[in-house]
Amino acid sequence: MDNIIEVVNLTKKFKDFLAVDRVSFEVKRGEIFAFLGPNGAGKSTTIKMLTTLLRPTAGQMKINGYNPIKQANQVRHSFGIVFQDQSLDDELTAYENMYFHAVLYNVLKTDRKKLIEKFLRFVDLWDRKDDLVKKFSGGMKRRLEIARGLLHKPDIIFLDEPTLGLDAQTRNYLWTYLKDLNKKENITIFFTTHYLQEAEDIAQRIAIMDHGQIIESGTAEELISKTNSKNLEGAFLTLVGANIRQEESGAIDKLRMRRRMFHK
Repeated sequence: MDNIIEVVNLTKKFKDFLAVDRVSFEVKRGEIFAFLGPNGAGKSTTIKMLTTLLRPTAGQMKINGYNPIKQANQVRHSFGIVFQDQSLDDELTAYENMYFHAVLYNVLKTDRKKLIEKFLRFVDLWDRKDDLVKKFSGGMKRRLEIARGLLHKPDIIFLDEPTLGLDAQTRNYLWTYLKDLNKKENITIFFTTHYLQEAEDIAQRIAIMDHGQIIESGTAEELISKTNSKNLEGAFLTLVGANIRQEESGAIDKLRMRRRMFHK
């Protein structure tokens, strides 16, 4: 099984703050991979570098065989992404949000309607396809974002807190489908979550990040065994401690992104 994600000594500095510090890891094609860590650990910054939204200070990356810096368009067509922050257009309908994504990613005209219906039915929103997104609840918007991220049939789906704010039934429904999609179509799933039981139950392999570095990785069973813990939550707290963290790296990251947009 080849690697679909390869990261070597990836580093990101914001002036004097080192958000990501020489991170190295790989993800196998078709793997369900959990990327865990406390607030401010550098997870979101790492994902933004992998998905071409941030340029690294140093290090190398390959996504589906492509270089995210030199081959950004090929990389972008290789993945779908669901951000932690909502990114839908509230003034468009659910169908229109899906349709414009299909156009942006050059989905064949003959396939667009069929795929939009398929994924809106998957998240149980087909009956609401003509409703403006601003009328949707937070959970409905989350489901729509997941459907949109899968629309262009990516090889990788990045899910940054995909089930945040969803009830237990909806979380279970989404993961049941995503696991089935992973099995049938070999799509690679790279996700972050603060629901540690979710990661323990679903991920085939886990990396734990803290203070900008990968501090441990392996299967849930390996991490539990290494830390002499009863479950993944116990292993996580043993590795990163129990203190509440400030989201320093995320805050700096967002501030820089806003400044860049303002000065364009």
